Amino acid sequence: MKLDRYDYALLELVQKDCQTPLRKLAEAVHLSTASVQRRIHKLRENGYIVSNVAILDPDKLNQVITILVEVEVNRTHISELEVLKQRFSGPEVQQCYYVTGAADFVLILVVPNMQRFQEICNKFFHENDNIKSFRTTVVLERVKSSLNVL
Repeated sequence: MKLDRYDYALLELVQKDCQTPLRKLAEAVHLSTASVQRRIHKLRENGYIVSNVAILDPDKLNQVITILVEVEVNRTHISELEVLKQRFSGPEVQQCYYVTGAADFVLILVVPNMQRFQEICNKFFHENDNIKSFRTTVVLERVKSSLNVL
Protein backbone atom coordinates (compact mmCIF):
# COMPACT_ATOMS: atom_id res chain seq x y z
CA MET A 1 0.00 0.00 0.00
CA LYS A 2 1.38 3.38 -1.00
CA LEU A 3 0.33 6.22 1.27
CA ASP A 4 -0.83 9.57 -0.05
CA ARG A 5 -1.20 12.93 1.68
CA TYR A 6 -4.71 12.03 2.89
CA ASP A 7 -3.44 8.85 4.55
CA TYR A 8 -0.63 10.74 6.29
CA ALA A 9 -3.06 13.42 7.44
CA LEU A 10 -5.42 10.78 8.84
CA LEU A 11 -2.57 8.97 10.60
CA GLU A 12 -1.44 12.21 12.19
CA LEU A 13 -4.95 12.93 13.43
CA VAL A 14 -5.78 9.47 14.78
CA GLN A 15 -2.45 9.15 16.61
CA LYS A 16 -3.40 12.26 18.58
CA ASP A 17 -6.92 11.00 19.35
CA CYS A 18 -8.11 7.68 17.97
CA GLN A 19 -11.64 8.42 19.13
CA THR A 20 -12.12 11.41 16.85
CA PRO A 21 -15.43 10.87 15.07
CA LEU A 22 -15.18 9.97 11.37
CA ARG A 23 -17.20 13.08 10.51
CA LYS A 24 -14.56 15.34 12.12
CA LEU A 25 -11.71 13.44 10.46
CA ALA A 26 -13.46 13.80 7.11
CA GLU A 27 -13.88 17.54 7.61
CA ALA A 28 -10.23 17.94 8.60
CA VAL A 29 -8.85 16.17 5.52
CA HIS A 30 -11.60 17.30 3.10
CA LEU A 31 -12.88 13.83 2.19
CA SER A 32 -16.21 12.09 2.62
CA THR A 33 -16.91 10.15 5.79
CA ALA A 34 -17.18 6.91 3.79
CA SER A 35 -13.80 7.54 2.15
CA VAL A 36 -12.17 8.20 5.53
CA GLN A 37 -13.71 5.03 6.94
CA ARG A 38 -12.34 2.96 4.02
CA ARG A 39 -8.90 4.53 4.34
CA ILE A 40 -8.69 3.92 8.08
CA HIS A 41 -9.81 0.32 7.56
CA LYS A 42 -7.04 -0.15 4.94
CA LEU A 43 -4.47 1.48 7.23
CA ARG A 44 -5.40 -1.00 9.98
CA GLU A 45 -5.49 -3.94 7.58
CA ASN A 46 -2.01 -3.10 6.27
CA GLY A 47 -0.48 -2.65 9.72
CA TYR A 48 0.00 1.12 9.73
CA ILE A 49 -2.38 1.40 12.67
CA VAL A 50 -1.30 -1.30 15.09
CA SER A 51 -3.54 -0.58 18.05
CA ASN A 52 -5.86 1.96 19.61
CA VAL A 53 -4.73 2.77 23.14
CA ALA A 54 -5.51 5.07 26.04
CA ILE A 55 -2.55 6.89 27.52
CA LEU A 56 -2.99 6.82 31.27
CA ASP A 57 -1.65 9.26 33.84
CA PRO A 58 0.82 7.23 35.93
CA ASP A 59 0.63 9.71 38.83
CA LYS A 60 -3.12 9.25 39.21
CA LEU A 61 -2.60 5.48 39.23
CA ASN A 62 0.12 5.68 41.90
CA GLN A 63 2.86 4.72 39.44
CA VAL A 64 4.81 7.79 40.46
CA ILE A 65 8.40 6.74 39.78
CA THR A 66 9.70 6.36 36.23
CA ILE A 67 13.00 4.53 35.94
CA LEU A 68 15.25 4.01 32.93
CA VAL A 69 17.38 0.87 33.14
CA GLU A 70 20.35 0.13 30.90
CA VAL A 71 21.14 -3.58 30.88
CA GLU A 72 24.37 -5.21 29.75
CA VAL A 73 24.32 -8.96 29.21
CA ASN A 74 27.09 -11.60 29.37
CA ARG A 75 26.02 -13.67 26.38
CA THR A 76 24.32 -12.46 23.21
CA HIS A 77 23.56 -15.80 21.59
CA ILE A 78 20.24 -15.47 19.78
CA SER A 79 18.44 -18.00 21.97
CA GLU A 80 19.54 -16.23 25.15
CA LEU A 81 18.54 -12.85 23.74
CA GLU A 82 15.10 -14.21 22.90
CA VAL A 83 14.68 -15.37 26.51
CA LEU A 84 15.56 -11.86 27.73
CA LYS A 85 13.28 -10.19 25.18
CA GLN A 86 10.43 -12.38 26.40
CA ARG A 87 11.21 -11.65 30.06
CA PHE A 88 11.48 -7.90 29.43
CA SER A 89 8.12 -7.89 27.60
CA GLY A 90 6.18 -8.56 30.80
CA PRO A 91 3.68 -6.21 32.42
CA GLU A 92 6.29 -4.68 34.73
CA VAL A 93 8.07 -3.10 31.75
CA GLN A 94 6.41 -0.16 30.02
CA GLN A 95 8.91 -0.09 27.13
CA CYS A 96 11.89 -2.23 26.14
CA TYR A 97 14.48 -1.59 23.44
CA TYR A 98 17.25 -3.88 22.20
CA VAL A 99 20.01 -1.36 21.43
CA THR A 100 23.56 -0.88 20.23
CA GLY A 101 26.26 0.78 22.33
CA ALA A 102 27.42 0.17 25.88
CA ALA A 103 24.09 -1.37 26.92
CA ASP A 104 22.25 -4.23 25.24
CA PHE A 105 18.76 -3.30 26.43
CA VAL A 106 17.09 -0.14 27.66
CA LEU A 107 13.96 -0.58 29.77
CA ILE A 108 11.45 1.99 30.92
CA LEU A 109 9.59 1.11 34.10
CA VAL A 110 6.91 2.88 36.09
CA VAL A 111 6.56 1.81 39.71
CA PRO A 112 4.67 2.99 42.78
CA ASN A 113 7.74 2.94 45.06
CA MET A 114 11.36 1.87 45.34
CA GLN A 115 10.40 -1.35 47.11
CA ARG A 116 8.55 -2.48 43.98
CA PHE A 117 11.58 -1.51 41.88
CA GLN A 118 13.81 -3.61 44.17
CA GLU A 119 11.50 -6.60 43.62
CA ILE A 120 11.79 -6.13 39.85
CA CYS A 121 15.58 -5.83 40.12
CA ASN A 122 15.74 -9.12 42.00
CA LYS A 123 13.45 -10.88 39.52
CA PHE A 124 14.99 -9.53 36.32
CA PHE A 125 18.62 -8.81 37.09
CA HIS A 126 20.02 -10.24 40.33
CA GLU A 127 18.55 -13.72 39.77
CA ASN A 128 19.68 -13.92 36.11
CA ASP A 129 23.21 -15.16 35.42
CA ASN A 130 23.15 -13.63 31.92
CA ILE A 131 22.92 -10.09 33.30
CA LYS A 132 26.41 -8.63 33.47
CA SER A 133 25.32 -5.28 34.88
CA PHE A 134 22.50 -2.78 34.93
CA ARG A 135 22.43 0.93 35.52
CA THR A 136 19.37 2.88 36.58
CA THR A 137 18.34 6.47 36.10
CA VAL A 138 15.39 7.82 38.06
CA VAL A 139 13.32 10.37 36.19
CA LEU A 140 12.87 13.65 38.07
CA GLU A 141 10.22 15.09 35.76
CA ARG A 142 8.28 13.75 32.80
CA VAL A 143 8.88 16.54 30.28
CA LYS A 144 7.29 14.80 27.29
CA SER A 145 5.75 11.39 26.96
CA SER A 146 4.29 10.42 23.60
CA LEU A 147 3.73 7.56 21.23
CA ASN A 148 3.49 9.84 18.20
CA VAL A 149 5.40 8.82 15.08
CA LEU A 150 4.30 11.62 12.74
